[in-house]
Amino acid sequence: MSEEKKKPVRVWVDGCFDMMHWGHANLCRQARLLGDFLVVGVHNDAEVRLNKGPPVMNENERYTAVEACKWVDQLVKDAPYYTSLEFCAKYDIDIIIHGDDVSVGADGTDTYAAAKAAGKFQTVPRTIGVSSTDLVGRMIDESHFVKDDDVKKDRKRADSLTEASQSSTGAKTIVSQFLPLSRRIVQFSDQVEPKKSDTIVYVDGGFDMFHVGHIEFLKEAKKLGSYMIVGIHSDDMINEIKGDNYPIMNVHERTLSVLSCRYVDEVIIGAPWAVSKQMIEDLAITKVVHGSIYEEEAKEKYEKQDPYADAKEAKVYQEIQSPNGLTTTDLVGRIIANRSAFLARNKKKQQHEAAINK
Repeated sequence: MSEEKKKPVRVWVDGCFDMMHWGHANLCRQARLLGDFLVVGVHNDAEVRLNKGPPVMNENERYTAVEACKWVDQLVKDAPYYTSLEFCAKYDIDIIIHGDDVSVGADGTDTYAAAKAAGKFQTVPRTIGVSSTDLVGRMIDESHFVKDDDVKKDRKRADSLTEASQSSTGAKTIVSQFLPLSRRIVQFSDQVEPKKSDTIVYVDGGFDMFHVGHIEFLKEAKKLGSYMIVGIHSDDMINEIKGDNYPIMNVHERTLSVLSCRYVDEVIIGAPWAVSKQMIEDLAITKVVHGSIYEEEAKEKYEKQDPYADAKEAKVYQEIQSPNGLTTTDLVGRIIANRSAFLARNKKKQQHEAAINK
């Protein structure tokens, strides 16, 4: 007699996934290892505003970002903030996963109380060194993002609130705690080499604060081939191009974010500015692709040295229409435009995290 086929273990994870980063991706990776099929529920904007404060990314942007994570098998939109067993039953869920920090709603109660009572709840280690709160903090507290003198005066008053919140909570969001380990990069990498039959697409960029603008471009670029290599520029290069305190995420964080994307097969960490003939030959690149959207600060460098001159000469260069016009500068602009609201959100979250870590 043949063995009875085991039922696949279906795992549930939910959250806001605001500014989907490599910490979120690592949660999905860990959760996926505990079963056979990962279902991820994402809260809508109204639920996030009620329970956490204003999201930086709208619900459709957050849905797109989660769906692009390579460990996610199914996306569920409009997931309730309080994880409901009845709601999870619709998706035949066996295990409900969250990080090992406490999650509470607007009324201060545990959002996973029902799952815990039913014995369906498990935790995975929270990823140290990054959070949406931390990333908002990095952008809020970088003075170079604001040029207007009147706004700078407002910033001084707001900065005093930030310092007060940091001293009262012991939490500081402006410094990344990320410690790069080769083990983490290996965990995120597919470790699959291209086949001789593959059509290899190469794209490059900073990919700072990896967002839906990047994701939708990568999705379109991947359609031009079967294997995609992404070159990630160094911190020094991004700083030279954009100045001040860019990049917001260091090259190791940006690498993990890009590796978590289902459209990416391989990355080059610290990729060169110019795509040389030698590089095209060594990597057997068939297409060098760039989007139609350029960060304003990069235009001067492009005018001085066309990084795709060799690719154009070899007739392997192709520019495609960027499906989404969002840039990292736009993302920072959202934070600055709603500075007071995000300061209040960060202060509340910092106090919550400080209480957990006591």
